[in-house]
Amino acid sequence: MSDHSWHMAALALRLLAVDPAGLGGAVIRMRASPDRDAMLASFDSPLPLRKMPGTISDEQLFGGIDLSATLASSQIIETKGFFANPCIVILPMAERCTPTLAAKLASLMDQSLTQGILAIDEGAEPDEHVAAALSERLAFHIEPVGRRPRNWAAPLTIAAGAPIQIADALIQLTELAAAFGIHSLRAPTLALHAARAHARLNGRDALMEGDVEAAAALVFPHRATTVPQEDEADDPPPPEQDPAPEPDDADGQQQSDELELPDGDMLIAAVKALLPPGLLEGLVPAGTSRSAGGAGAGQTRTGNRRGRPLPSRPGRLESSARIDLVATLRAAAPWQPLRRQQQPGRTGLLIRPSDIRLKRYAEQSDRLLIFCVDASGSAAMSRLGEAKGAIELLLAEAYASRDHVALIAFRGTEAETLLPPTRSLVQTKRRLSALPGGGGTPLASGLQHAMLLGQQSRSKGLTPTVILITDGRANIALDGSANRAQAGADAEQMASVLRGSGISALVLDMSNRPQPALQALGRIMNAPYIPLPRANAERLTDAVTAALDA
Repeated sequence: MSDHSWHMAALALRLLAVDPAGLGGAVIRMRASPDRDAMLASFDSPLPLRKMPGTISDEQLFGGIDLSATLASSQIIETKGFFANPCIVILPMAERCTPTLAAKLASLMDQSLTQGILAIDEGAEPDEHVAAALSERLAFHIEPVGRRPRNWAAPLTIAAGAPIQIADALIQLTELAAAFGIHSLRAPTLALHAARAHARLNGRDALMEGDVEAAAALVFPHRATTVPQEDEADDPPPPEQDPAPEPDDADGQQQSDELELPDGDMLIAAVKALLPPGLLEGLVPAGTSRSAGGAGAGQTRTGNRRGRPLPSRPGRLESSARIDLVATLRAAAPWQPLRRQQQPGRTGLLIRPSDIRLKRYAEQSDRLLIFCVDASGSAAMSRLGEAKGAIELLLAEAYASRDHVALIAFRGTEAETLLPPTRSLVQTKRRLSALPGGGGTPLASGLQHAMLLGQQSRSKGLTPTVILITDGRANIALDGSANRAQAGADAEQMASVLRGSGISALVLDMSNRPQPALQALGRIMNAPYIPLPRANAERLTDAVTAALDA
């Protein structure tokens, strides 16, 4: 298996050399070693390789105005961007690439302004990886196992098979991606580019089944989120039928209007055989619920959206600073006569470091709606379905306003974060459909999880709001014991801590009758209390929207 992973890595590099722009590039997850150096040296790139520093400025990346040359010549002198000259980018330590730089590179790739990126991932821990915005646009994930064999660069022999039309190949790859839980359409598109590059690598213009198989084996394994279920072994075979008569044309030759697609089971087996071992352990068959105990992949940001411009401020030029050219010239203009007296013979504008003005923005943080949902037995009997529907409707509205949504469910003896902050409607629907009901009501644990998640998200530039949906019948204490009195006291204590943390909240009472305990809890949290007996998902959504906009 280790030798085969090296052969597949070599094949991925050869395909990338054929169509670097169409395939986007590759993530090479390897620590610094002679094996990695040999792999990079084997990449026969048609374009020059150029390293990109992780601290590259906007002027270096996109191009801009050369301030010194502009002031000296009294004409606007522009500098070229990093991609002005075609090249293959090598991004060292890509796991430390900031979300800002990853987003900028993703934007350039979407505009077809890049010619290929090799992201060198040196992460030592599983949670250290290339930003998803960038890795999703790179076709291959190269992570060979074991030591490099001697003949690792030898071409792989893959049976060509029968011809296949491009449209049929795209349909086959899209269905295969869906079977492995890959919901982005970039994956089948990149796989089609890989299949066409594989055909060109073998001196063919037409696609063959073997090209599709090779592309699926290279593009899909590291993107898989589920493993397709296999057919039951004891299912009876289908009854045999007499073959239909084959029509003949005028020349006695068999006529066929459709081409058979490659065997789906063969493609599924090829992709499953190459699933990374660590990934395979975390996958479950399609149609079953998945644990959501993992942490989110957010990054620390003091403000995550550009806002309205503010007056510029004095400062010095840094890699992340943006100079306000007009304000800088305005600050330097009154001092020109005095400076010319001090420096006779100098022409042009005389700029001092004290004249530099930097742009500023009033950054507005995105809002995070933390749904803390009661999934206990008392709530699941009547109102859990309405709560699920309301969350789906609110997420659809939140997507338009750039809000994020998180989901915490409390049942049994403790709460669980089912969904970290996200704007993905597909992910939330999947987690909601797998949300079970039944057991006790650990209300205090739910509030504790909501407070911790709110504090974490606030440090990442989000503004959290906790939406508590429960019937208020707390009966599980914070230590997991079944003590109704202690459970109520713990819930009030956590509500007080939540208020002290400065996180806003909203209490939705979904019991058939308003609960005084929930009203008191809302007063402790300084949160609006909304009783909603016999409310459906639409009424829940309207109530939350009205309370948040108030």
